[in-house]
Amino acid sequence: MFETIRSFIAFELPENIISSIGKLQKQIKCHGLNARWVHPENIHLTLKFLGDITKTDIENAGGAIIETAKGYAPISLSAKGIGIFPNIKRPRVIWVGIAGQISTLVGLQRELDENLGSIGFAKEKRLFKGHLTLGRIKKKIPLKRLVDAIKKFEGFESEIFTVDQIILFKSVLKPSGSVYTKLLIADLTVSQKIKNLNSA
Repeated sequence: MFETIRSFIAFELPENIISSIGKLQKQIKCHGLNARWVHPENIHLTLKFLGDITKTDIENAGGAIIETAKGYAPISLSAKGIGIFPNIKRPRVIWVGIAGQISTLVGLQRELDENLGSIGFAKEKRLFKGHLTLGRIKKKIPLKRLVDAIKKFEGFESEIFTVDQIILFKSVLKPSGSVYTKLLIADLTVSQKIKNLNSA
């Protein structure tokens, strides 16, 4: 039986953006929405969820990440607006949207997915929509309460920030919440530096 590692690929957010989103999250909570909220420090811009994979898969995924990062400069973004997946009548996820250099972000994610697909990882079936998950709804919420919260905070927008490192994370699920460990970092620069932190 091979040991597996739960992992995903994402961009990390700067501390000031995490703080801004944390304040927004607190304000939304005041509307009495029954959800399992993500700890602000655990909010990332996810590019690809890999699931439970082997150490060999981790090494292969690292190669695909490094290959993808080549040729991409840092990307300028902001967190903007809030919404619901899949829709307001069947709410499952409360999220903050992403604005800025979206076409570049989408292109990078598509190339990453292609590079991972070429070494055996399943490709995404849904179109990529960059977002930051605030919470997951577990119980029914009165529709009016949810609509009121969305309307109140739909104008939210953070400061502009830059993402410049694709990170491969290990995720360990605990009762208190997920614990993330960085396994590999690939910088988005022409003269690329690679930091291999693989200690899974």
